[in-house]
Amino acid sequence: MNKQVIVYSAQGCNECNMVKQMLTQEGIPFEVRDVLTNPEYQKEVEKLGFMGIPVTVAAGQVVKGFNPAELQKLIEIVKE
Repeated sequence: MNKQVIVYSAQGCNECNMVKQMLTQEGIPFEVRDVLTNPEYQKEVEKLGFMGIPVTVAAGQVVKGFNPAELQKLIEIVKE
């Protein structure tokens, strides 16, 4: 299973920074895809069914916004 973690984000997005900080504290490597610098990334977010960011994707799981409980579940899956 692909356990790569992707965070769709943008400069100046506080919730995005909180997601990235939480992942960093848990020692989870992640790729940041800035939707403002690459329109393809915005399309990927829309394909997932969302308009806004942050959106965190890993191992078939998708978490919208800064949702610590949901992010923790995603982190546990990635750590397995």
